[in-house]
Amino acid sequence: MFWDQRTNMGSEVFYQCNFGYKNVGEGNVSHCMADGAWDQITFLCEEIDCGEPLFIPNTKMIWNRTSLIGSVVYYQCVEGYYNTSGINYTECGENGLWTDIKLQCEAKCGPVPALANSEVVWQNVSAVMHRCVEGFHSWRGRNTSLCDIHGKWQSATIRCREIKPPISDLVFLNEKCLRWKADKYEADAENYQVEIVGFRAYQRSFHDKRKKLLRSISDHPEICLNLLPVTNYTFSITALSARFTSTLTAKTSLREPQAPEIVYSEVEAPLPTLWLRRFPNTLDPISFYQVFVCPLDGFLLFDCSSTRNPDFSIQRKSHGLYITAQVHLIDVWKKMNLTVGDGRYYGGFYNAPLQNGRDYYIILRAVSHWGGASKHCCFIWAKVSGTSYLMKVSSLYAAGSIGVVALAMCLGYCYTWFFKKT
Repeated sequence: MFWDQRTNMGSEVFYQCNFGYKNVGEGNVSHCMADGAWDQITFLCEEIDCGEPLFIPNTKMIWNRTSLIGSVVYYQCVEGYYNTSGINYTECGENGLWTDIKLQCEAKCGPVPALANSEVVWQNVSAVMHRCVEGFHSWRGRNTSLCDIHGKWQSATIRCREIKPPISDLVFLNEKCLRWKADKYEADAENYQVEIVGFRAYQRSFHDKRKKLLRSISDHPEICLNLLPVTNYTFSITALSARFTSTLTAKTSLREPQAPEIVYSEVEAPLPTLWLRRFPNTLDPISFYQVFVCPLDGFLLFDCSSTRNPDFSIQRKSHGLYITAQVHLIDVWKKMNLTVGDGRYYGGFYNAPLQNGRDYYIILRAVSHWGGASKHCCFIWAKVSGTSYLMKVSSLYAAGSIGVVALAMCLGYCYTWFFKKT
């Protein structure tokens, strides 16, 4: 203690550890307080101990196993090695640390072979064991270096390669194939599990879930899949030996709708009935059929890719090209019949009667539309010829015959009724 032996209020006492000890508490000054007591401090002296001496490869330590202040440790190179630095001892100082020492013992064969991206984990007089440093892995080869009888190292042949994911650079090609880079030994085969999960924003009930296995020795494996259009996919590829999984998300684009089976026909009738058979498809919720009535003289100007939807009800020239019906595929069964010119509305379009004496082409356009994209294909469904002179005469004759029969029946009924009354 260092103080002036006074115990009045405000007096101070300073504490200092004896030689060989150090303060491990807090504070070293105590004050006399107004209540006549010294304030409490946590000053605590602990004997200085430098702990275990520094380990230096290829040496043995000579010391008395004490590590207090002033203790000395001597180092001596083991058999087969020699000291190249000169200083061979370290001392425990007042700061609780061993003094620096740069002792280096080299083998008779000279410096240990240096291998790229490796470190020495064990050695004796004539052998050294290497291993790859963190972030690298061994790529075949021997991991020991041997000092031969001629004083030369037979260096290890181990190669250390950077550790990379077993699966990298995963890409989606042509909307059907997956390709990636495999990190493995050249001749080894790897087993992969490919998991596919697909969903659609416009079809909540749709789910495409599949799993496939692939065994490959290639550095760039590839697998091609039968994927559906307008679908959001998540692909997960797992290298089974490494238990490593890589994931990729992708979206397939809209494709041209599937063509229905239609029977082309050439008819001469005011109300032709046409027939088709379609094949259900996963794009049905976003697909529809449009039926065009195209005058024969305007057929060469018909553009299947046009986004214009000419409506008979609003166009000025009623004899021009127009859509006579539009039907959503989800409302169509496997077969569909349509009578052109029946005067009804289909999908908001008026199925107007055909003009007598004019020839038409009936064109079917299949359309798939989603997210601003549209795909379509067109087919000539029928050719409708204007009513001929013979058909007109036949129609008038049939109408006249029906009228004569009706008149005869009416007169007969009246004659019978008259005689019953009289």
